[in-house]
Amino acid sequence: MPQPLLPAAPAPNRRKVLLHTAAGALAASVALPRWARAQAGPVRIVVGYPPGGASDRAARLVAERLQQLLQRPVIVDNRVGAGGRLAAQQLVNTPADQTTLMMGNPAVMSVAPLIYKDLKFDAQKDFVPVAAVTDYDFGVAVGTGLPVKEVTHMLAWLRANPDKANAGVPATGSLPHFFALMLSYMVQIKIEVVGYRGSAPLLNDLIGGQIPLAFDTLDSLLPQHEGGKLRVLATSGAKRSPFSPNVPTFREQGLPIAATGWNTLFAPATTPKATVELLGRTVFQIMSEPELRAKFTAAKMVPVAMTQAQTAAALTAFNAQWSPVIRRSGFKPES
Repeated sequence: MPQPLLPAAPAPNRRKVLLHTAAGALAASVALPRWARAQAGPVRIVVGYPPGGASDRAARLVAERLQQLLQRPVIVDNRVGAGGRLAAQQLVNTPADQTTLMMGNPAVMSVAPLIYKDLKFDAQKDFVPVAAVTDYDFGVAVGTGLPVKEVTHMLAWLRANPDKANAGVPATGSLPHFFALMLSYMVQIKIEVVGYRGSAPLLNDLIGGQIPLAFDTLDSLLPQHEGGKLRVLATSGAKRSPFSPNVPTFREQGLPIAATGWNTLFAPATTPKATVELLGRTVFQIMSEPELRAKFTAAKMVPVAMTQAQTAAALTAFNAQWSPVIRRSGFKPES
């Protein structure tokens, strides 16, 4: 039996609200450098996923306000393909005279570099973080037919039924996949991870009793949980999710494990430093504004206000937490 892999030290609290004073926010909005106002052409925010998804919705909320503050057109550009990697590859090749950002997530910026050998980009060298935008939690859920109501019950059931210790995830190589393995290593219970082609078929099988438990993003699990079709046992954040305040965290149930996913804006490393700093300050202001934060919350997304330096530190801590789990898994993508 492998030794449990203890989680890294907690990452900086990405959810801490870092608000400007009213005067500071006003100054930031009106004291835009003349060179920034004078630059020709739009700002593009590349999203590697189709319209309507969480990354796309986050990008569009930021873009609307960013356009007002920069006094330049801001366009969301959906470059779909290869699980978001196509967008990153194209961002690397952005001409230096264009201002282009990417709404990145862990699948592209943290997981892909560890499991793909033929990436056309280097996540550490080719990009620079600009500002965090949102966080999201994971959850573990069981079907209502399983006699399990707490995480401790789930672990006892898994130990008593090793031949049934299967957990579904929305995709192999996804963050929920590696979160399931992180938990497996910690509690020293072998869990067989079963990958699906998305959350819909996974939850159908969970509800139908074809698989006993599932790990997925909380926003995917909650509608069926609230409808009484499945039971979310725990959430992965350091504190309870505002969208499921009645569901305890893993930590509250005795497991010292916490992890979140994120959406963060990145720029090509060739972007002038002054441009990156300006964009970072502006997005920080945007994500600090109560009105915009309310829009994110209404869309079931947790808004995050972090400076560029804080964003970079949080990403470093995130990679330190997840890299050992991903490497230890030995996971190799099919293509």
